[in-house]
Amino acid sequence: MDVVSDRTKPRVKDYMTRDVATVSPDETVGEVARRIAESDEHSGFPVCERRRVEGFISARDLLLADDDDPIFKIMATDLLVAHPDMKVNDAARVILRSGIQKLPVVDDAGNLVGIISNADVIRSQIERATPEKVGKLTRTLEQIHEIELTEERRTVPLSDLTPTQGRVYADELEGRRYELERGLAEPLVVIDNGGTLLLADGHHRVLAADRLGIDEMDAYVIVIDHEIDLGMARTAEKEELEEIDDIDVVDYARHPLVQTTKRLQSDGGDDDKDA
Repeated sequence: MDVVSDRTKPRVKDYMTRDVATVSPDETVGEVARRIAESDEHSGFPVCERRRVEGFISARDLLLADDDDPIFKIMATDLLVAHPDMKVNDAARVILRSGIQKLPVVDDAGNLVGIISNADVIRSQIERATPEKVGKLTRTLEQIHEIELTEERRTVPLSDLTPTQGRVYADELEGRRYELERGLAEPLVVIDNGGTLLLADGHHRVLAADRLGIDEMDAYVIVIDHEIDLGMARTAEKEELEEIDDIDVVDYARHPLVQTTKRLQSDGGDDDKDA
């Protein structure tokens, strides 16, 4: 087994699923095939003797095997696994380059402690707020308005926030809810414009939190001592955005990237017809 670990954040243990379904090496192909067929979530399982990972079995491995064959005869034993302290970015590289969908997570003793999927990796990357991102926004505002700003880290009530984005997408909203339910929400980015709290980044997170009954969230706050004329404030006023409930949730099918893809597919189809 190849184990890669890195103790920088965000880490695999922050995003992995801890309650992992496994199979025993002595279970038969028929038994495991039935489990896969009856499941909406699993196309394979880690194979464990007690807690120790011995291999992995996928639906593909079962195709040419007899129903009575024990799993240990056909399971894959040359495994890629993650360590709980491995960087999520490194886990993403392993998953994408190997073409696997799920990566078992083992501790230093080789015991299974979780599993991280490609979906977990994707969710960990969407809408990530970082100090670098906040610093870039601060510098941009300082250059445009020729002022000096300060940055703070504080907890902000969601009811005090003024949105600056009129719509969010349903699929990303589900991703943010997934993270919030696991206590993994990234900080918001807020501009305190002379006492008016403008939400600069994190609209999906805020709306998901509101739906979960969360009243306040951690935020990076860019502080402007006296109110100035900000473009995002004008946008909020123009779109009549005053509170969280003013944000619309739209289906992913209307996402600009999906629309672009459909246009490209349509254009390609027309070209084929002309040819």
